[in-house]
Amino acid sequence: MSLLDLIAAADERGLAAAAVACLERCLPQPARGPAPDPLRPLWAACAEPRLWAARLAEARTALDSLADPGTPATALADPGASAARVRDLLAAAPTERAGEALRGWADACSVLALEVHLGHDTTAPAAPDPVARCRAGDPSGAGPLLAGEAARQTAILEMLAAMDEDAPATAGLRQIRDVSTEGRRILGAAARRGRVRS
Repeated sequence: MSLLDLIAAADERGLAAAAVACLERCLPQPARGPAPDPLRPLWAACAEPRLWAARLAEARTALDSLADPGTPATALADPGASAARVRDLLAAAPTERAGEALRGWADACSVLALEVHLGHDTTAPAAPDPVARCRAGDPSGAGPLLAGEAARQTAILEMLAAMDEDAPATAGLRQIRDVSTEGRRILGAAARRGRVRS
């Protein structure tokens, strides 16, 4: 199934978790000190919808504080365009973890993650509109970062769809976070290489 198909078929837990994972991968690494985890409050709310509104507010506050130059110990290394776009999408997130508003938000988070990876690819795409092609299930012509992110999103959505409804949601979400964290490391390394070259 393509990313478009998987997002269209995902349940609310899957949409929320996939969206949060996309946003988390787009956040720059910290300038120094322990890695910030401003979206951590939202992970618990992916498993428990009644927590969503409160945890969303916590995540917005935490991300705003990381973008504040007055907090250098944990400030993001490059609080630029990608961090700003994450903040904008977090601000646009629905306050209820339900309905088509959640699906539309998850779709926008997917697009953002793909576009951020495309921006760090050193290989120019060999086909027009590579993000749309990847979302439709055709990564041919995409650079390695973009193609890798499309494959990662597909794997995460498939893992979420396969989760047993009767199994503890937190256990399954830990696996999702592991996959997403590895993706964040890959993007962070690519961003650092790009800064060195420039």
